[in-house]
Amino acid sequence: MEQKTKQKIKFINKDKTLFFNTLKERVDNYFKENNISQHANFTMVFKTLFMLSLYFIPYVLIITQGYSTLGMWLCSLIMGLGLAGIGMSVMHDANHGAYSSNMNINKFLSLSLSIVGGDNKNWKTQHNFLHHTYTNIYNHDKDIDNKIIMRFSPAGEYKKIQKFQVFYVFVFYSIMSLYWTTAKDFVQYFQFIKEGHNRESKAARVKSFITILVWKAVYWGYIIVLPTILLDLNLGQVLLGFLSLHMVAGLILSIVFQLAHVVEDTQFPMPNKDGGVENEWAIHQLNTTADFARDNALITFYVGGLNFQAIHHLFPQICHVHYPKIAPIIEQTAKEFDVPYLCNESIGSAFLSHMRVISKLGKNETTFSAIANSMG
Repeated sequence: MEQKTKQKIKFINKDKTLFFNTLKERVDNYFKENNISQHANFTMVFKTLFMLSLYFIPYVLIITQGYSTLGMWLCSLIMGLGLAGIGMSVMHDANHGAYSSNMNINKFLSLSLSIVGGDNKNWKTQHNFLHHTYTNIYNHDKDIDNKIIMRFSPAGEYKKIQKFQVFYVFVFYSIMSLYWTTAKDFVQYFQFIKEGHNRESKAARVKSFITILVWKAVYWGYIIVLPTILLDLNLGQVLLGFLSLHMVAGLILSIVFQLAHVVEDTQFPMPNKDGGVENEWAIHQLNTTADFARDNALITFYVGGLNFQAIHHLFPQICHVHYPKIAPIIEQTAKEFDVPYLCNESIGSAFLSHMRVISKLGKNETTFSAIANSMG
């Protein structure tokens, strides 16, 4: 018998606030008044081609130019930048249905995740459903659950070794995408069935599992097997490039996510015994999410607008190229309703804030405001 998620979470709008209804109306009016689509525009199409090129052009050069170990390694580092860019900018919008109003286009572009070693169904369950619905709620948002000896939430089990996590955290961040392309999809496949998140028929589950296997074979075939066969490089040299690629991608993807949710002032609310979270869902999103470096155009371009994370959580089906124009609308509406709209002015300040949180969680200190409030 399948094990279902133990507690069903429900958001209770105890103050009967009209915050999200008002905000949604204003955002909808922005697109109507300016006669523009909420989906991709020319900038987004250009960015898509740029990110895919950043990954695949270095790969083609590796295969065709017969580079030495150094040349192959440098190209692999650039591929890591491309992999992270594809994840943040292309597949992310596609899997949210934000890239296009045409679902077939979204489905096609979501294959950019499959071709770099991931699985769309698992990703949508963890990200679109669990993370976006239960943001920063421990044991429901798997992104902030404990990871081996890492602690990302004050609700997570404390271990003495975690007092050193501020020093070893980047080791775990660097292997994130490597784990994702190797074991994670298989682990989640069975985990989501056990927890009741995968409600497919048995036949559909078999098909999904075969799909994972096929795409993994494609990925490992072109990223490891083909270079080993075609190039004058041994397996160890090829693996050096492969691991370097994922080290770069893992660090970028992990850090960008953490700067939005595991920083000072973001909250980690816990449901009551009946599974109730006494807050409107939209306000919960703003309490648990922080923007960063909103005025940095280069950061905004590369991270796919994820530095406007609060907007993304409120309106995940809007293409991220529109976020900078929407931000003032959200900021003004939040101010009117006395709702926090969190932001670190630079990527540096966000990073330092994250490291302070990681350090305090590692020391089991819960005295800074957001965590103290959420535990109270």
